[in-house]
Amino acid sequence: MSQPPPQGGPGEQEGFGAPYEPRPGAYGNPVPPPHQPQSRPGPYGQPPAAPYGYPQPPAAPYGHPGPRPSPPGGRSRGRVAGLVAAVLAGVLVIGTGVWFAVGGDDGADDGKPVAKESTAPKRPGAGPGPRATPAPGAAEINKGRKKGEAKARWVQRNGVDLPGGGASALGPWVVGDVVAKAMYRTASGYSLDDGARKWSLRLPSDVCAAPTRPTADGKTVIGLLTDTSTENAVCDKLQMIDLATGEAGWSATFERAPTQDGLANIVMAISGDVLTIGRVGRTDAYRVSDGKHLWDRLPGPCQSYGLAGGAVLLAAVSCRDQPAGESGAEPDDVVEELRRIDPSTGRTLWTYEAEKGWLIDQVHSVDPPVISLRKGGAVEGEWAITVLDADGTFRSRPIAGDDVPEARCTGMRRTVGANLDTCVGVTADADTLYTATKHRFADGVLTNDVIAFDMSTGKKKWKVPAPVGQTLMPLRVEGGRALIYLSPPGAKSKAKGVGGGIVELGPDGGAPRQVLRHPASAAVTERTFTDPLVLYTGGRSLLMLTYVSAATDEEEMELPAMIAFGD
Repeated sequence: MSQPPPQGGPGEQEGFGAPYEPRPGAYGNPVPPPHQPQSRPGPYGQPPAAPYGYPQPPAAPYGHPGPRPSPPGGRSRGRVAGLVAAVLAGVLVIGTGVWFAVGGDDGADDGKPVAKESTAPKRPGAGPGPRATPAPGAAEINKGRKKGEAKARWVQRNGVDLPGGGASALGPWVVGDVVAKAMYRTASGYSLDDGARKWSLRLPSDVCAAPTRPTADGKTVIGLLTDTSTENAVCDKLQMIDLATGEAGWSATFERAPTQDGLANIVMAISGDVLTIGRVGRTDAYRVSDGKHLWDRLPGPCQSYGLAGGAVLLAAVSCRDQPAGESGAEPDDVVEELRRIDPSTGRTLWTYEAEKGWLIDQVHSVDPPVISLRKGGAVEGEWAITVLDADGTFRSRPIAGDDVPEARCTGMRRTVGANLDTCVGVTADADTLYTATKHRFADGVLTNDVIAFDMSTGKKKWKVPAPVGQTLMPLRVEGGRALIYLSPPGAKSKAKGVGGGIVELGPDGGAPRQVLRHPASAAVTERTFTDPLVLYTGGRSLLMLTYVSAATDEEEMELPAMIAFGD
């Protein structure tokens, strides 16, 4: 069920991108930021995100416009990602709260890279010329470590020759003492203790989708392209993997819908022992443990275009007022809903209906439910965060005033696996919502703030600025305090002798308290992780690159893909 939010009284500040009767000019026409990427694939290049079952492009972060250009050359032997709006994005927070450090590469068991057969065309700039200096490794970083700074435990270089344009890294999935990830045509597991590779599973074709979280007993199911010999390959194969051992379990191929079926791009989520898959033509669910197909449709003329899993399964659903093709049906006669779904049966437990014209854009929390909505395109559109009660009824809409919240999502950076639960920058507990603000330039370097809202009223509680020349991105709430990634100072920052790290803020605000101090000597390497995936727990942190790409094959091989800190 749903209900409109209460209307603000006289003197109340305007919310950001109100999803109900938005007033003209709430955002204005944003200007592309000065740090927009170059038009050719350079180091740490970012591809456009593929559409995931919905005919409109995915959203930009709040107040962060500008589509990312597609890298020349596209994918060698793989599908070409659809041209859609994509933006500065890119941190995934794993709710299990475990750190990991990874060494080695994504090669086969003999330790050699598995992607050496790539015949991708040379990237621009791959000819003779000056080569970029590799970023410092862990040993070099630790030589410059100062008292009070954590040591760099591991720096993992990519070490894999990828197709032209690079590849997405999916995962990580943590099971016991193993952390696993999948990239290109390999899934690999590494020891949490020392980073040594524990297993490697070569795959028959490219990885094209995966859930954000595994089952409680360490199983996941990844999507694979049917065939990589043509540009028309579709994502219609499933492969279950035991992440503790690397053993391949059951496999299956999707049954195609008789009419339109969006098999090029799918979304996946795991809740309990159930994998749910959304695409344009239909929605399916499989039991992870044995591969049994459980159900294949949602009630009514509806299909899910986004999923968020974990303790609760939430689906962004598009429903037509009338089935397509019936007399009087119009293409725009659609209703956008957020549904809580029983993963075992497909039964809808509650429904929140968005105002007409608004899309369910991201899910920042499933419990309590916190979502973002979008109206319009990625550049000129409006944005809103909405907080729901446990039964799906409206609870509050944060009132940001002149501050523009910003979330960054790996679904926008990766070319595959665009699930709705892969954002950083917005997190919440039962009482307080924490959001990052839009990055801004100050003295030539990026900085921002963290703002907090009362979950029940939507009123702003406080705003805390990032240290000079650095940025803050909330990760998750633990023990009533928000854990936040602090970036290292920008290369042109006047702040010297400081690095990045993990800080925390409580519900009452105040100065950020240092939790883990990354060494200042790691700043050069840490800055190579563009909008990284960040994990922290037990006094240790890890940054992971979710899309691996560089200007040349040589630079791609040397590119830091993961870095871990902690004593």
